[in-house]
Amino acid sequence: MTNNAPPNTPALADSELTGVAKYWREWRGFVLFIAIMLVFRSAIADWNQVPTGSMIPTILEGDRIVVDKLAYDLRVPFSLIRVAQWGDPQRSDIVTFESPKDGKLLVKRVIGIPGDIVSMRNNRLTINGEPGRYDDVDTTLLPEPVAAAMNNIEVLNETLLGTSRTVMTFRLRHPQIRSSFGPITVPEGEYLMLGDNRDNSQDFRVIGFVKREVILGKANAIAFSLDYENYYLPRSERFFQQLL
Repeated sequence: MTNNAPPNTPALADSELTGVAKYWREWRGFVLFIAIMLVFRSAIADWNQVPTGSMIPTILEGDRIVVDKLAYDLRVPFSLIRVAQWGDPQRSDIVTFESPKDGKLLVKRVIGIPGDIVSMRNNRLTINGEPGRYDDVDTTLLPEPVAAAMNNIEVLNETLLGTSRTVMTFRLRHPQIRSSFGPITVPEGEYLMLGDNRDNSQDFRVIGFVKREVILGKANAIAFSLDYENYYLPRSERFFQQLL
Protein backbone atom coordinates (compact mmCIF):
# COMPACT_ATOMS: atom_id res chain seq x y z
CA MET A 1 0.00 0.00 0.00
CA THR A 2 1.34 3.40 -0.97
CA ASN A 3 1.64 6.04 1.77
CA ASN A 4 0.55 9.35 0.21
CA ALA A 5 1.07 11.43 3.37
CA PRO A 6 3.74 14.10 2.93
CA PRO A 7 6.98 12.98 4.52
CA ASN A 8 7.25 16.18 6.59
CA THR A 9 3.77 15.94 8.22
CA PRO A 10 5.09 14.58 11.58
CA ALA A 11 7.70 17.32 11.62
CA LEU A 12 5.02 20.00 11.11
CA ALA A 13 2.89 18.51 13.85
CA ASP A 14 5.87 18.47 16.20
CA SER A 15 6.58 22.08 15.28
CA GLU A 16 3.00 23.14 15.94
CA LEU A 17 3.03 21.29 19.26
CA THR A 18 6.26 22.98 20.18
CA GLY A 19 4.71 26.37 19.34
CA VAL A 20 1.68 25.69 21.55
CA ALA A 21 3.89 24.49 24.37
CA LYS A 22 6.07 27.59 24.03
CA TYR A 23 2.99 29.82 24.06
CA TRP A 24 1.67 28.05 27.15
CA ARG A 25 5.01 28.36 28.96
CA GLU A 26 5.09 32.10 28.25
CA TRP A 27 1.46 32.86 29.16
CA ARG A 28 0.41 30.17 31.64
CA GLY A 29 1.04 32.43 34.65
CA PHE A 30 -1.24 35.13 33.26
CA VAL A 31 -3.92 32.63 32.17
CA LEU A 32 -3.90 30.94 35.59
CA PHE A 33 -4.08 34.35 37.30
CA ILE A 34 -7.15 35.31 35.25
CA ALA A 35 -8.80 31.93 35.93
CA ILE A 36 -8.17 32.21 39.67
CA MET A 37 -9.49 35.78 39.73
CA LEU A 38 -12.68 34.76 37.91
CA VAL A 39 -13.29 31.89 40.32
CA PHE A 40 -12.53 34.19 43.27
CA ARG A 41 -14.99 36.82 42.06
CA SER A 42 -17.68 34.23 41.32
CA ALA A 43 -17.52 32.26 44.57
CA ILE A 44 -15.66 34.24 47.24
CA ALA A 45 -15.76 38.03 46.85
CA ASP A 46 -16.56 40.53 44.14
CA TRP A 47 -16.68 44.26 43.53
CA ASN A 48 -19.68 45.62 41.68
CA GLN A 49 -20.26 48.95 40.02
CA VAL A 50 -23.45 50.76 41.08
CA PRO A 51 -24.88 52.46 37.96
CA THR A 52 -28.16 53.78 39.43
CA GLY A 53 -29.31 55.87 42.37
CA SER A 54 -31.77 53.40 43.90
CA MET A 55 -29.71 53.05 47.10
CA ILE A 56 -29.02 56.77 47.70
CA PRO A 57 -28.10 58.07 50.29
CA THR A 58 -26.28 54.88 51.38
CA ILE A 59 -24.73 54.09 47.98
CA LEU A 60 -24.17 56.68 45.28
CA GLU A 61 -23.98 56.24 41.54
CA GLY A 62 -20.35 55.51 40.75
CA ASP A 63 -19.58 53.65 43.98
CA ARG A 64 -17.77 50.31 43.67
CA ILE A 65 -19.08 48.05 46.41
CA VAL A 66 -17.31 45.03 47.90
CA VAL A 67 -19.58 41.96 48.00
CA ASP A 68 -18.90 39.01 50.30
CA LYS A 69 -19.98 35.94 48.34
CA LEU A 70 -19.34 33.71 51.39
CA ALA A 71 -21.62 35.68 53.72
CA TYR A 72 -24.40 33.11 53.58
CA ASP A 73 -23.21 30.07 51.63
CA LEU A 74 -20.68 28.51 49.26
CA ARG A 75 -21.62 27.99 45.64
CA VAL A 76 -20.09 26.24 42.67
CA PRO A 77 -18.30 29.01 40.72
CA PHE A 78 -20.33 30.52 37.84
CA SER A 79 -23.55 28.88 39.03
CA LEU A 80 -26.33 29.12 41.63
CA ILE A 81 -25.61 25.58 42.89
CA ARG A 82 -25.15 25.74 46.66
CA VAL A 83 -22.47 23.45 48.14
CA ALA A 84 -22.89 24.52 51.77
CA GLN A 85 -25.00 27.05 53.67
CA TRP A 86 -24.27 28.65 57.05
CA GLY A 87 -26.63 31.61 57.16
CA ASP A 88 -29.48 33.56 55.61
CA PRO A 89 -29.93 37.27 54.85
CA GLN A 90 -31.20 39.29 57.79
CA ARG A 91 -33.32 42.44 57.91
CA SER A 92 -31.35 45.51 56.81
CA ASP A 93 -28.60 43.52 55.04
CA ILE A 94 -27.58 45.05 51.71
CA VAL A 95 -27.44 42.20 49.20
CA THR A 96 -26.83 41.57 45.52
CA PHE A 97 -29.11 39.25 43.59
CA GLU A 98 -30.41 38.38 40.15
CA SER A 99 -33.64 40.21 39.38
CA PRO A 100 -36.61 37.82 39.09
CA LYS A 101 -37.92 40.09 36.35
CA ASP A 102 -35.02 40.11 33.87
CA GLY A 103 -32.00 38.43 35.53
CA LYS A 104 -30.04 41.67 35.90
CA LEU A 105 -27.73 42.07 38.88
CA LEU A 106 -29.34 44.32 41.50
CA VAL A 107 -28.31 45.68 44.90
CA LYS A 108 -31.07 46.37 47.45
CA ARG A 109 -31.74 46.19 51.17
CA VAL A 110 -33.53 43.28 52.85
CA ILE A 111 -36.66 44.63 54.53
CA GLY A 112 -38.81 41.53 54.99
CA ILE A 113 -37.62 37.99 55.73
CA PRO A 114 -39.74 34.82 55.38
CA GLY A 115 -42.86 35.02 57.54
CA ASP A 116 -42.77 38.80 58.06
CA ILE A 117 -45.95 40.80 57.55
CA VAL A 118 -44.92 44.05 55.86
CA SER A 119 -46.89 47.14 54.97
CA MET A 120 -45.96 50.64 53.88
CA ARG A 121 -48.04 53.81 54.04
CA ASN A 122 -46.65 56.99 52.50
CA ASN A 123 -43.14 55.52 52.68
CA ARG A 124 -43.50 54.61 56.37
CA LEU A 125 -42.95 50.92 57.10
CA THR A 126 -44.67 48.60 59.55
CA ILE A 127 -43.36 45.06 60.08
CA ASN A 128 -45.18 42.45 62.16
CA GLY A 129 -47.40 45.17 63.62
CA GLU A 130 -44.51 47.38 64.73
CA PRO A 131 -44.32 50.79 63.00
CA GLY A 132 -40.95 52.26 62.11
CA ARG A 133 -39.57 55.33 63.84
CA TYR A 134 -38.43 58.16 61.56
CA ASP A 135 -35.97 60.75 62.87
CA ASP A 136 -34.17 63.67 61.28
CA VAL A 137 -30.52 63.12 60.37
CA ASP A 138 -27.51 65.38 60.71
CA THR A 139 -27.25 66.81 57.19
CA THR A 140 -23.54 67.55 57.69
CA LEU A 141 -22.93 63.78 57.66
CA LEU A 142 -24.67 63.22 54.32
CA PRO A 143 -22.74 62.82 51.04
CA GLU A 144 -22.31 66.15 49.26
CA PRO A 145 -24.68 65.38 46.33
CA VAL A 146 -27.43 64.44 48.81
CA ALA A 147 -26.90 67.43 51.10
CA ALA A 148 -27.01 69.75 48.08
CA ALA A 149 -30.49 68.48 47.13
CA MET A 150 -32.19 68.89 50.52
CA ASN A 151 -34.72 71.36 49.12
CA ASN A 152 -36.17 68.60 46.94
CA ILE A 153 -35.74 65.53 49.15
CA GLU A 154 -36.36 64.33 52.69
CA VAL A 155 -33.70 62.21 54.41
CA LEU A 156 -34.61 60.33 57.58
CA ASN A 157 -33.18 57.69 59.87
CA GLU A 158 -35.51 54.67 59.80
CA THR A 159 -35.44 52.44 62.91
CA LEU A 160 -37.47 49.24 62.99
CA LEU A 161 -37.18 45.89 64.81
CA GLY A 162 -33.68 46.63 66.06
CA THR A 163 -32.31 47.73 62.69
CA SER A 164 -31.54 51.23 61.47
CA ARG A 165 -30.70 52.83 58.12
CA THR A 166 -30.89 56.18 56.34
CA VAL A 167 -33.60 56.48 53.69
CA MET A 168 -34.52 59.17 51.21
CA THR A 169 -37.81 60.27 49.64
CA PHE A 170 -38.68 63.00 47.18
CA ARG A 171 -40.89 65.87 48.27
CA LEU A 172 -42.61 65.47 44.87
CA ARG A 173 -42.97 61.71 44.49
CA HIS A 174 -42.24 59.67 41.38
CA PRO A 175 -45.68 58.80 39.92
CA GLN A 176 -44.63 55.29 38.88
CA ILE A 177 -43.36 54.18 42.31
CA ARG A 178 -45.95 53.20 44.91
CA SER A 179 -45.37 54.75 48.33
CA SER A 180 -47.92 52.40 49.93
CA PHE A 181 -48.60 48.64 49.81
CA GLY A 182 -49.72 45.72 51.95
CA PRO A 183 -49.98 44.36 54.49
CA ILE A 184 -48.42 41.37 52.76
CA THR A 185 -46.79 38.21 54.13
CA VAL A 186 -43.33 37.30 52.86
CA PRO A 187 -43.47 33.67 51.61
CA GLU A 188 -41.13 30.96 52.86
CA GLY A 189 -37.82 30.97 51.01
CA GLU A 190 -38.33 34.51 49.67
CA TYR A 191 -37.37 38.05 50.68
CA LEU A 192 -38.82 41.53 50.31
CA MET A 193 -36.27 44.07 49.04
CA LEU A 194 -36.47 47.86 48.96
CA GLY A 195 -34.05 50.55 47.88
CA ASP A 196 -33.03 53.23 50.37
CA ASN A 197 -34.07 55.78 47.73
CA ARG A 198 -37.70 54.89 48.30
CA ASP A 199 -39.22 56.98 45.49
CA ASN A 200 -36.74 55.90 42.81
CA SER A 201 -36.09 52.19 43.13
CA GLN A 202 -37.07 49.20 41.02
CA ASP A 203 -37.56 46.96 44.06
CA PHE A 204 -40.34 44.75 45.50
CA ARG A 205 -42.95 47.13 44.11
CA VAL A 206 -41.72 46.32 40.58
CA ILE A 207 -39.96 42.93 40.70
CA GLY A 208 -41.89 41.19 43.49
CA PHE A 209 -40.32 38.88 46.07
CA VAL A 210 -36.76 37.57 45.63
CA LYS A 211 -36.05 33.86 46.06
CA ARG A 212 -33.28 32.85 48.45
CA GLU A 213 -31.35 30.93 45.81
CA VAL A 214 -30.71 34.01 43.63
CA ILE A 215 -29.19 36.07 46.46
CA LEU A 216 -25.47 36.13 45.66
CA GLY A 217 -23.81 37.92 48.55
CA LYS A 218 -23.74 40.71 51.11
CA ALA A 219 -22.38 44.17 50.31
CA ASN A 220 -20.09 45.26 53.15
CA ALA A 221 -18.16 48.32 52.01
CA ILE A 222 -17.35 50.80 49.27
CA ALA A 223 -13.99 50.06 47.67
CA PHE A 224 -13.79 53.33 45.75
CA SER A 225 -16.07 55.85 44.09
CA LEU A 226 -16.09 57.91 40.89
CA ASP A 227 -18.14 61.05 40.36
CA TYR A 228 -19.96 60.46 37.07
CA GLU A 229 -21.14 64.07 36.89
CA ASN A 230 -17.68 65.57 37.41
CA TYR A 231 -15.41 64.00 34.77
CA TYR A 232 -15.28 60.69 36.68
CA LEU A 233 -13.06 62.21 39.34
CA PRO A 234 -12.53 60.03 42.42
CA ARG A 235 -14.55 60.72 45.55
CA SER A 236 -11.71 59.96 47.96
CA GLU A 237 -13.89 60.59 51.03
CA ARG A 238 -15.96 57.51 50.12
CA PHE A 239 -13.02 55.11 49.70
CA PHE A 240 -13.19 52.10 52.07
CA GLN A 241 -16.43 53.28 53.74
CA GLN A 242 -18.39 50.60 55.58
CA LEU A 243 -22.02 50.15 54.48
CA LEU A 244 -24.63 50.39 57.22
